[in-house]
Amino acid sequence: MADKDISQAVIARLPRYFRYLGELKERGVERISSQELSDIMKVTASQIRQDFNNFGGFGQQGYGYNVNYLYEEISKILGIDRQHSLVIIGAGHLGQAIAGYTNFTRRGFVFKGAFDKNPELYGKKIRDVEVRPVDEVEDFIRENNIEIVVFTIPKEQAVPMAKRLETTGIKAIWNFAHVDLDVPDNIQVENVHLSDSLMKLSYNIDRYEKSLNP
Repeated sequence: MADKDISQAVIARLPRYFRYLGELKERGVERISSQELSDIMKVTASQIRQDFNNFGGFGQQGYGYNVNYLYEEISKILGIDRQHSLVIIGAGHLGQAIAGYTNFTRRGFVFKGAFDKNPELYGKKIRDVEVRPVDEVEDFIRENNIEIVVFTIPKEQAVPMAKRLETTGIKAIWNFAHVDLDVPDNIQVENVHLSDSLMKLSYNIDRYEKSLNP
């Protein structure tokens, strides 16, 4: 299973499964069928079974899924059954908002540092973590075994910053800068373009309104 090429569409659905299963756990639900999960998530039962079959299935015909077991197994697949340390480069409004979101810690993402080039932000605390000069980031990453770096910086700063961090040992960049990054294969990049989501929302509004007035 480890060598199987799983489609990105399946991987993109795993966090949703994890989130809904977490809600079911909190409600005390012990077992659920693919059809019941389908009704909650608005994904077909067939799609759910196909997705889970990529990883071994997890359920039994006519018996459904054990919610707690499935939740734990998906957490392992997503790699959030352990902690990941991260720092943020860019301690402006977006960076502070991300750093202040405590739900990340619940998911195992531990905020260790914040860096910026603006001297007026040095010493400012975000959840008890002081903002440091960005020139200190490479040493901090190496000394603290940081895995993930979050970019909330302008796109013209993101490309040279990614180049600087290539040899620090980081494993991933969560990139909010509106630019594609060219990094070595050992560094994973997840791009988050907020304006893309808004444009997609705009398209869906327009499509729905046109369906009412064909």
